[in-house]
Order: sequence, then C-alpha cells, then structure tokens
Amino acid sequence: MPYVTSAERFGIEKGKLEGKLEGEIAVLLRQMDRKFGPKAVAAYRERVEQADADTLLEWAERVLTAETIDAVFH
Repeated sequence: MPYVTSAERFGIEKGKLEGKLEGEIAVLLRQMDRKFGPKAVAAYRERVEQADADTLLEWAERVLTAETIDAVFH
C-alpha cells in the first residue's frame, strides 16, 4: 500500500469538495434553466458560481417554490 502524506490527503479531500461544489452549481443552474429559462441562467451564473455550498443549497430549495428568479436570490 503506497504511503500518502498529509498534504496529499488534504489535496484529495479538497478535490472532492471542489467536485461536489461543481456538481451543486451544475444542478442549480439546470433547475434555473428548466424553470425560468436561459436568460435567468445568464443573469445569475456568475453569482451562482461564486457561492458557497450552504448558499447553493438554500437557493436550490428556493427555486422549487419561487415564482420568479429574483425570489430565489433575495
């Protein structure tokens, strides 16, 4: 079994978290596109891509019941 340093282990975990975050971003953008259309995605893409995991989860829950795209983000 190869030896894994703490730094390598940290890098692996960081990579997993980044991958998970990218997946959450992709799902939210897809939900937004399905519900509000591509213009909504274009208008909010940068904000979504810069959000942390907790904020993405909150927005993903809001998109289910929001009547407007603005209601998701405010």
